[in-house]
Amino acid sequence: MKTLFAAAAFVVLTLAGILPAPLQAQQSNSQSVNPQSVWVQIAARGSLREALEEAQGFAARIPDVSGFSLGGGWYGILIGPYSRDDAERVLQVYRSERQIPRDSFIAFGRNLGNQFYPTAADANAASGTTAPTVESPNLEPIDPNVVTQGQEAPSVDSPIEAPTALTDNSLLLLDETPAEARRSEAQLSRDERKALQIALQAAGFYNAAIDGAFGRGTRRSMGDWQAARGLEPTGVLTTAQRQALLDEYNAPLISVGMASITDDRAGIRLQIPSKEVAFNRYESPFAIYESAGDLGAELLLISQPGDQRTLFGLFEIMQTLEIVPLDGPRERSADRFSIEGRNSDVISYTEARLINGQIKGFTLVWPTGDDARRDRVLAAMQTSFAATDGVLDPTAGADAPQSVDLIAGLNVRKPRLSRSGFYVDGAGSVVTTLAAVNSCGHITLDHDYKAEVIYRDDATGVAVLRPQEALAPMNHAQFARSSARLQSEIAVSGFSYEGVLGAPSLTFGTLQDVQDLQGNTGTSRLQVISQPGDAGGPVLSRDGAVQGMLLDVADSTTQLPDGVRFAANAASLQSTLDAAGIIASTTSGETGSLPIGVLTREASGMTVLVNCWD
Repeated sequence: MKTLFAAAAFVVLTLAGILPAPLQAQQSNSQSVNPQSVWVQIAARGSLREALEEAQGFAARIPDVSGFSLGGGWYGILIGPYSRDDAERVLQVYRSERQIPRDSFIAFGRNLGNQFYPTAADANAASGTTAPTVESPNLEPIDPNVVTQGQEAPSVDSPIEAPTALTDNSLLLLDETPAEARRSEAQLSRDERKALQIALQAAGFYNAAIDGAFGRGTRRSMGDWQAARGLEPTGVLTTAQRQALLDEYNAPLISVGMASITDDRAGIRLQIPSKEVAFNRYESPFAIYESAGDLGAELLLISQPGDQRTLFGLFEIMQTLEIVPLDGPRERSADRFSIEGRNSDVISYTEARLINGQIKGFTLVWPTGDDARRDRVLAAMQTSFAATDGVLDPTAGADAPQSVDLIAGLNVRKPRLSRSGFYVDGAGSVVTTLAAVNSCGHITLDHDYKAEVIYRDDATGVAVLRPQEALAPMNHAQFARSSARLQSEIAVSGFSYEGVLGAPSLTFGTLQDVQDLQGNTGTSRLQVISQPGDAGGPVLSRDGAVQGMLLDVADSTTQLPDGVRFAANAASLQSTLDAAGIIASTTSGETGSLPIGVLTREASGMTVLVNCWD
């Protein structure tokens, strides 16, 4: 009924002489278009067949439909021609009646090519109608209000969407005259002008100050942008061209659905990539957003009560999570910290700050190789981040399954391999097995201290490590000047369960021989029941002197009896340390047997967990 009424209204009002008659419509595809004529463009299609079908469809519903080539392989469907005032009124009426798309706009005859509809065979004269007078609908874009969340999962605003019509050059050509463009440009605020300069700069056309002043440099960059897109380089962007430029700049944000959320439980407001992450649960101190798209992005909102000590503790805890790789800068001050971690798979960024007894922040995890988009998303999150009233209840998620491998339901980063080692000087140099450090991306001591291999002895299977920062171990090895007696008791100090127990343990056995099964005198044979994590740990006699280092079980087709293990002896270790430039301490071992408690304390003070990370 609305379509019939609108068409009839044009006829009735025109016949009654209330409104002026429209300009003469085009009659055939051979007739040239008046360059001053004004039209309403309602669609553009990339194929002539589609455009012809759509023109016929519109013509069945509304009068004055024509089709013209727009250049570049595009075909436009338009209604008109009209005077400029009548065209504006037609645009308002048909958009308000929803008979034409809302992205329809005023077009001009000078930008139209050959007419393809109606053809000479089926052309009809222009209807002679004009638009009835109606109240102009509100055509301004509506900015959605931020959805405020109470005690349930935070809601996400409608994400930014790109107006698809503005991406076609054909539509950019038909928007406004230069004079009209200048008038619409004059209505821009200073911030809107700066935004255009920023977008031109990002596109590589502008390299001057972002000041919101459109001088010669800005005009030249606008003209260059227009020319690069096949548009007339006037140096003044039309309304549609300005929107297209901003859409180009915001494409990374549009593609991930950047939208604002307010989470009252966490007391945080910010923009998030809503197409890539979705809220999953609260588990203090996090609101956890898991991946919801193809990128594999993840997001944590951080919210907890606390003081500086709590902030510093969180700084350490975050670095134990799998989602925070080891490589990357870390910064911490009195009231805030930031952590960036990178590996071959992801880039993780965390920031948190202490505000009036509350710690608020976020972690964004993004795939490696998408840095340009990640940078835009991260910048938008940082700019929009605001702490609001409220802080996440420390008991949130307390009923979730617990595990020593999880913190707030997040996987704790675990090394690929953990073995034992021991300090050999007061600066924290360490010896361990080669198997503990082969093919490692990183090596750490006791999880926290990065170390590097400074010497490898392939013959004995020993590696010498140096921490990247000077350490002061509680104890370091005193190597025996002579071998212990055969069948004497020995003890191996090591992290039998690869650090799960948090401290080394002593395992007792006996010295079976001062050579291995092949007669190598640099290796001793032991009878001791040990675990894989013990490899690399010191072998001590009861007087506390280091007799050697426990070696890994060698791969062999021969199955040895239980408890047969081998150790690089003290003499071979000292030779390795000499080659590495480290002076080893020795002892004659004349103190006699030490009490178990004292021996345990001495051994634990020198034994260190060696972690191999991918």
